[in-house]
Amino acid sequence: MDTKHAKYQRLIDFCKTIPPTPTAVAHPCDLASLGGAMEAAQLGLIEPILVGPRERIEAVAGAGGIDLSQVQIVDAPHSNAAATAAVQLVREGKAEALMKGSLHTDELMGAVVRRDTGLRTARRVSHCFVMDVPGHADALIITDAAVNIAPTLEEKADILQNAIDLAHALQVPEVRVAILSAMETVNPKVPSTIDAAALCKMVDRHQITGAIVDGPLALDNAIDIEAARIKKIDSPVAGRANVLLVPDLEAGNMLAKSLSFLAGADAAGIVLGARVPIILTSRADSVISRLASCAVAVLVAKARRQAGKVLG
Repeated sequence: MDTKHAKYQRLIDFCKTIPPTPTAVAHPCDLASLGGAMEAAQLGLIEPILVGPRERIEAVAGAGGIDLSQVQIVDAPHSNAAATAAVQLVREGKAEALMKGSLHTDELMGAVVRRDTGLRTARRVSHCFVMDVPGHADALIITDAAVNIAPTLEEKADILQNAIDLAHALQVPEVRVAILSAMETVNPKVPSTIDAAALCKMVDRHQITGAIVDGPLALDNAIDIEAARIKKIDSPVAGRANVLLVPDLEAGNMLAKSLSFLAGADAAGIVLGARVPIILTSRADSVISRLASCAVAVLVAKARRQAGKVLG
């Protein structure tokens, strides 16, 4: 096994033992998105329903040597219609996950959050990266680096609960969340430290459940045990965090991309808080990242079925 991708490979191998998850793939009209969906299907992770202009999808498949003879295609004339139709398949119970094809993220999420015809729940929709960082023992969940730009305290509570639920779906034995800021002390001049303190009290009062949560913590003392020791931080999370809640989208995006491009990490991406998990892939994603994103969605869908309710 390639040790660089060992954490993802274990995840994918486990998901091969689960029946494939019916997945609506919205507008897979380029080789990367169609090929990624079909590779996940060949591994038994998903059972894709391709939604988009049939002729374009078949042309891409022909050019890429992809066999679609056993795959259902739902014809939709353009990307907007494909997003709407893919969401409708979920609403009808025909799909248990949603996957982004070659349309813009805003188009897909616009259909998801539409009030009357979308996939809203009481929970705020948020994004998690599940990052496989070389040299780091455990996978790291980072949230939110893609959906909520400047979340309020109330929104952060939902983002936090979504991430905790995801960690449980991934069968993390002990979920340890660090609420990140630039420092580990509460400072009224730095709003993210106030939010961190409030979130920790919400955990104490069982408004947020399922994890050990601490913050504010700076990144170094959240993930490095020696940095936490030097700072004399007495905490069950410091130095051992496996979930990182960032102050805002900019911080999260820079953190995730720093790990990807400077530390060689892979990033599987998933959106939670809707009725089903949503697989958000990027054109720049590696094959292993695309497959890992599908595997994460499979486990969330499985946990959702077992709980008999919407997870996250």
